[in-house]
Amino acid sequence: MTKFDEATQAIRVDETTYDVCLDPGYSIGGPLNGGYLMAVLLRAVVDASPHDHPVTTGAQFLRAPRPGPAQVRLEQIKAGRTAAMTRATLLQDGTSFIETLVTTATLGDVTPDWTDRPSAVMPPVEQCVVLPAPKPESNMTLNAQMEMAFDPPTIGWLDGNPTGRPEARAYFRMAEPQDPDPYVLALAVDALPPVVFSAGARGWAPTVDLTWHLRALPAPGWLTLLGSGRMISDGWFDEEVEVWDSAGRLVAQSRQLARVGRG
Repeated sequence: MTKFDEATQAIRVDETTYDVCLDPGYSIGGPLNGGYLMAVLLRAVVDASPHDHPVTTGAQFLRAPRPGPAQVRLEQIKAGRTAAMTRATLLQDGTSFIETLVTTATLGDVTPDWTDRPSAVMPPVEQCVVLPAPKPESNMTLNAQMEMAFDPPTIGWLDGNPTGRPEARAYFRMAEPQDPDPYVLALAVDALPPVVFSAGARGWAPTVDLTWHLRALPAPGWLTLLGSGRMISDGWFDEEVEVWDSAGRLVAQSRQLARVGRG
């Protein structure tokens, strides 16, 4: 079991309740990363499901939970031969922090009937750039859990030279050797810096709604994350992420709506 597996572990209490412990190692300056929190919820959902994989997850982030003990409460809405649907809620001290609707199924290792090409072309990983380590006082502990190598133009905002477009692109893998799986993908779809950074905004950009789809089981190796946005308006922005595996397959897609960074 890897550190990530331990950090997302869900322990069954009864048919509808799981105990979890939210790990402070996945902080983004105070709040916990939304992808990490989804992975925690999905551990409980899949454990209680007759199917093996979370193929679609819709999450509403009501408020930011703190590290420490929490519970996942499940409500089975439908259980069928090919898919099951579950409502899963993350609670602390009886208060709901995240509401999700998850559909599980069992995916096979098949060749797609048809797939589009990636929306952008990445340079080789050796030509990409690693972000500088955050200052200890920033409480950005998430960075230590993963390795990311960025397409240089998309992190021009670090030097005050944003491209002016909402975009982010990077290679991704866990810091501790681990083959990617659906729970790693849940983290990956929310691992990029907010795409509005490249458009000139800064500060914590809290996610309000995030939906992601598991399209295929990923091959070992680096994942490629391609992030973009369509509109920034009135303090809101959208972010879409494609995740491609080392075999060149589209393995996950996400879309979220978030607030433009404050601070």
